[in-house]
Amino acid sequence: MMTRFLAVALAAAFVPTVVCAEGMKIGVAWGDFQEERWRWDAAAMRSSIEKNGNDYLPTNANGSAEQQLHDIEALLDKGVDALVIQPIDKDVIGTAIDRAAAAGVPVLAYDRMIEDERVFYITFDNIAVGQIIAALVRDVQPEGNYAILLGDPGDANTVFLREGMEEVIGAAVAGGQIAIVGEEHADGWKPENGKKIMEEILAKSGNKVDAVLAENDGLAGAAIEALTAAGLTVPVGGQDGDPDALNRVARGTQTVSVWKNNLELAGRAGEVAGLLAEGTPMSLVPDARQFSGGENGIPVWSIMLTPTPITADNLDVVIKAGRVKDFEVCKGAMPTVKACQ
Repeated sequence: MMTRFLAVALAAAFVPTVVCAEGMKIGVAWGDFQEERWRWDAAAMRSSIEKNGNDYLPTNANGSAEQQLHDIEALLDKGVDALVIQPIDKDVIGTAIDRAAAAGVPVLAYDRMIEDERVFYITFDNIAVGQIIAALVRDVQPEGNYAILLGDPGDANTVFLREGMEEVIGAAVAGGQIAIVGEEHADGWKPENGKKIMEEILAKSGNKVDAVLAENDGLAGAAIEALTAAGLTVPVGGQDGDPDALNRVARGTQTVSVWKNNLELAGRAGEVAGLLAEGTPMSLVPDARQFSGGENGIPVWSIMLTPTPITADNLDVVIKAGRVKDFEVCKGAMPTVKACQ
């Protein structure tokens, strides 16, 4: 039932609004829908944009940075008043950012940073997300052999998440309490790449892995598949609050999934895109502040929301928020999980 609902939501999110004369045209260049959460983001963003009287024009690059460049150029050709971009590779789309700036079209980077002072950035505090993943896994496994599964190297979030993890485990690594036995990027954030990396780490370490820090739930699930095949059950952390991951939390195979309330994020993004389209300066967007923590230290105007760690102790939070249904999360749950009793 949930799969059918998501399919309907995604289909609805990709029917462009019938353009009305009074509405601003907001182009939204989605990178992919590989992770289930992006489907929810798309539906929520469309709702937010239309609620504010604007028109929603979406594209989906299906994981291709080159296609996303073409998509953005096509949206500019349609005369959009603002662009929201979920970037696949920030460097590949650079020429489109230049073109948008030259045309006076404001750009909002959605959940993934485009380090450019001309681009507004809205996301959750991804350094904090990395800190939470590492801290909750370390609470369970304070020392031993750690594996780290990083996301796509073209995504700035990969750096922020890893920075947060380092703040938690760095001293223990330097002191010898924690040894990193494997750390590698999974191209495209693809779970199959993550599984292959985890299998290679297990082979090289002789299955001596005590904990896994994964930069999203897809990679966490892939790691758990490889660990299970090797007969291992170890603490694993991830992020996104995907339904499958939340079920793994209930079952006890995943320690934490850091939930970034994507409905809140998409809603705010729709509002900000409308303000920018109307000519509001980035500095006057409510709650905006400058962030300069990117690779090159370039200050960008941004909004950063607060993430929520979801463990077996507080699964009720996502259920009450309507993010998932209890039957979906609680299938096969441990008897101690209160949200499933």
